Amino acid sequence: MIIPRKQYLDALIRTKDKNVIKVITGIRRCGKSTMFGIFQDYLENDGVKKNNIINVNLEDGDFRMLRTADALYEYVTNRLQDGVNYVFLDEVQQVPEFQKAVDWLYTKKNIDLYITGSNAYLLSGELATLLSGRYIAIKMMPLSFKEYASAFSGNNDIQSLYRNYIMNSSFPQTLEFSDRRDIKEYLSNIYDTVILKDIIMRRKINDPPMLESVIAYMFDNIGCLCSTRKIAGTMTSAGRSISVPTVEAYLSALTDSFMMYRVGRYDVKGKRLLTTGAKYYAADIGLRYFLLGTKQADTGKILENIVYLELIRRGYEVYVGKADTLEIDFIATGEHGIEYYQVSATVLSEETLRRELTPLESVHDHAPKFLLTMDMTPENSYNGIRQINVFDWLLQTNN
Repeated sequence: MIIPRKQYLDALIRTKDKNVIKVITGIRRCGKSTMFGIFQDYLENDGVKKNNIINVNLEDGDFRMLRTADALYEYVTNRLQDGVNYVFLDEVQQVPEFQKAVDWLYTKKNIDLYITGSNAYLLSGELATLLSGRYIAIKMMPLSFKEYASAFSGNNDIQSLYRNYIMNSSFPQTLEFSDRRDIKEYLSNIYDTVILKDIIMRRKINDPPMLESVIAYMFDNIGCLCSTRKIAGTMTSAGRSISVPTVEAYLSALTDSFMMYRVGRYDVKGKRLLTTGAKYYAADIGLRYFLLGTKQADTGKILENIVYLELIRRGYEVYVGKADTLEIDFIATGEHGIEYYQVSATVLSEETLRRELTPLESVHDHAPKFLLTMDMTPENSYNGIRQINVFDWLLQTNN
């Protein structure tokens, strides 16, 4: 089953034939290769000749001989046709010094270049320096809830769809499986691949069991304020001695592989970023269930994770808010300014409602403020704070 992924297709269409390299990044198996296929179909339907589309999937055995920048460059240039050639290099980080080939190809006037990679390293170091100002990044993620729900157009049970979305994973290919055992096996393969190829091998980590302990800890503490010192202390107390620098290196590797996202804190009153504490959210809740099971699942924190991912998809820059001693779940900065979000599974009790509203009420600017909950109640407003059903928000037509 192919989900159109309109957000990403539109981005590729907007930048088509522009003199920039289109770089698609994202966790493995989030749909980057499929997106290339969808866009290539669009090109053909738009009149581009098939021979003018050159697709190289560097994880495919058919291209195993392309393991140097020279070989990759020669392979592509030998296939160039008259007119514009649309060149797609999938998982380009498989080629050592790939940035040289990318730079060489970019200089050719008849190439419109598209590349993907599964690690933030793709846009760091030498490539970023070499191509500064000459690329546009398209950050791809697994399926949004709206995209997932579109695959079940005849099912109007939104709560059931949401439960399946978080349990069965948002990775697109899981839609092909009806048996939970097959989904777990597929998620196991994704997890193993990310851990091995994007973390252990790239970072040359010599204690994989310790790395996996840190990953389990972080997945168990999504949405909680963490510091590297606290993580190291907690794990050491549990009998797994680990240093603060090692924790920092492991967390950096997790975010570079797009398995987790780090969200810094912003002091609303002092109007400054804070250097201490941060929250981490998982790229896919299905991976969390795969690792930890369902016994310790915190409904509110999982919902918070889903809302964070959706804000990122919508193009916001997101922080955790600090207002004196109070915490605002998310401060989201977008093209129209700042928005504030509080997320709670339910606020049906007066005590919970008051607890969730208080942080937002402490901010005395006129920016939009939202309280997102799973409560099946009509939209309400409290002194300008809009309480919205989170499923309605996730399924909005403008995303």
